[in-house]
Amino acid sequence: MKTIKSILGGAALLLVAGTAALAARADLVVGVVLEPPHLDPTASAAAAIDEILYANVFQGLTRIGRNGEVLPALAESWTVSDDGKTYTFTLHSDVKFHDGTSFDAEDVKFSLDRARADDSTNAQKQLFAAIDSIEVVDPITVKVTLKTPQGGFLYNMGWGDAVMVAPESADGNKEKPVGTGPFTFESWAKGSAVKLVRNPDYWGKAAALEKAEFRIVPDAAAAIPALLSGDVQAFPQMPAGDALVQIETDPRFVVKIGSTEGETILAINNGKEPFNNLKVRQAIAHALNRDEIIAGNGSGYGTPIGSHFSPANEAYVDLTGTYPYDPAKSKELLAEAGYPDGFKATLKLPPPLYARQGGEVVASELRQVGIELEIMPVEWAQWLEQVFKAKDYDLTIVSHTEPNDIDIYGRDDYYFNYANPAFKEVMNTLAATADPARRIELYKTAQKIIAEDAVNGFLFQLPKVGVWDAKLEGLWENSPIQANDLTEVKWAD
Repeated sequence: MKTIKSILGGAALLLVAGTAALAARADLVVGVVLEPPHLDPTASAAAAIDEILYANVFQGLTRIGRNGEVLPALAESWTVSDDGKTYTFTLHSDVKFHDGTSFDAEDVKFSLDRARADDSTNAQKQLFAAIDSIEVVDPITVKVTLKTPQGGFLYNMGWGDAVMVAPESADGNKEKPVGTGPFTFESWAKGSAVKLVRNPDYWGKAAALEKAEFRIVPDAAAAIPALLSGDVQAFPQMPAGDALVQIETDPRFVVKIGSTEGETILAINNGKEPFNNLKVRQAIAHALNRDEIIAGNGSGYGTPIGSHFSPANEAYVDLTGTYPYDPAKSKELLAEAGYPDGFKATLKLPPPLYARQGGEVVASELRQVGIELEIMPVEWAQWLEQVFKAKDYDLTIVSHTEPNDIDIYGRDDYYFNYANPAFKEVMNTLAATADPARRIELYKTAQKIIAEDAVNGFLFQLPKVGVWDAKLEGLWENSPIQANDLTEVKWAD
């Protein structure tokens, strides 16, 4: 009898253990504030695309890791010629796209040629401007030759805009993305969620999660009950508002205040009167109280900035004192510019709280010096069309979350309408410089030029307010690139 009882007891333990193992979660619902306009990261500037698809569905030759480092991705290794102009990439073999087609050097050539073509719709086409030629050496070897050395080339190849696509599926990626990553696209219920599933034929280490849903949760009113009820288990960028203090005391959740690459700016149309007048832009800069704007930005967090550069970068210069908060000086400059009574303008605000709520503070501060702003809320699709593409705006507030993107101030026809030959020369020199110390000095010079030119109102570095279930492991605390990388995410045993 004792033996039978022991056997039964052991069986019961095995059953319990087996049940527990079967019950271990392998699904995840991630809350995101913004819905992407489409699902092709090579065809839009919208960060919401990369936040869902980067590293999960699409991959590049290299990738940016959680600490901002350049890591191998579809290229397992590479060599660089002595003159710094030729990169020879060795690709992983036996890699397939999600539709079963093979990935090889021909796809690399297709992807890079497509991105740099005259008719390219890539929002970061400048990343590929240094490429002179692309040669397919053999199926797993591709040689990229640059016109001049480019110190940041491997980093640039890790952007979401540089992911690899296939000629067989590229044209359909906006609605049905086909990549090489550890997750495949399952469905997109517009206005609701994008669903991914684990790729059973992934060439690398399999993801722990079997299913991942990116659910669109636009504001705190919807996000807080979704989190507390368990309907959403993670918000990499939580629109918590005043409820964050309550969430921080709840042991069910982890709250991580990290950093991003998001320079949040009051963007100014430099090509339009009266904003083409330096004194007007300087007046705007002196009218901005960064501490008040941060306090009213929807999270209360943020690091003041005085130029378009992340404080986490070793080349950062604190230029917040270039134009300190000084309403009297602002009024004086407006009078000198020919606007003693101020003027009227528009302020277009996209959906995020940092823009909508921060914009109210900015409008109040500018009103105090005589600049009356008409606030115009716009959806992201409108913002991209009206502001980013058509440059039909006076002022707007936006966070530029692309990594290390100060070079945008040297681009022709960019939506700031800013042109400074001296800045362009610094950027050209930087692109051809590989020495780390020299690159830092050039970055510092670039920061000072645009700060002194008051190109935009430089407000704060966007914080990453991450909130997720305490049992989750592997989510990123910081955002060195606009991504919610799920490749290492799992539920604790």
